[in-house]
Amino acid sequence: MEYVLYIIIAYLLGSIPSGLIVGKAGYGKDIREHGSGNLGGTNTFRVLGIKAGLIVTTADILKGTAAAALPYFAGADVIPLIVGIFAVVGHMYPIFANFKGGKAVATSGGVILGVNPVIFIILILSFFIILYFSKYVSLSSMVSGIIGIIATLIVEDYGLTLIITLFTIFVIYRHRSNIKRIINKTEPKITWM
Repeated sequence: MEYVLYIIIAYLLGSIPSGLIVGKAGYGKDIREHGSGNLGGTNTFRVLGIKAGLIVTTADILKGTAAAALPYFAGADVIPLIVGIFAVVGHMYPIFANFKGGKAVATSGGVILGVNPVIFIILILSFFIILYFSKYVSLSSMVSGIIGIIATLIVEDYGLTLIITLFTIFVIYRHRSNIKRIINKTEPKITWM
């Protein structure tokens, strides 16, 4: 029963549509009607600019971190990684935004931050190094997930390996159209790095 409570809380945390809130409250725009139509940080950067993108990305990371950290602070006998998964699901299929959310890269990272900050730092560094050379946010997200899997295998944190593998599968699945555009050389590149 305890798991059910924390799963519901995590899902509701993940469902908070940061991009929608920032877009409407700060810019009078529904970002679902612009760019890729996603509620995540990447589309926010594209539609509303760097400041809004940073705010939304940070908020999306913290949703995952809060969900994973909640059992620690509450002293609950539940596995934080399992709870964190449902924040990721909430971000992808948010009840507060008609179940149409983002691709869950930042929220997945936030869950990892909540359980293993060192692996999170490896993921962030990998992401920005790949982004610097490729200029593709989507490619950077997918490859950094694979690097995360390798890193957890090296440190023999097999529970985290399983979760990052699941997150990476989610991310790759959600980026199917981006993969096609990368192959066709029509995927938008960033211009700020």
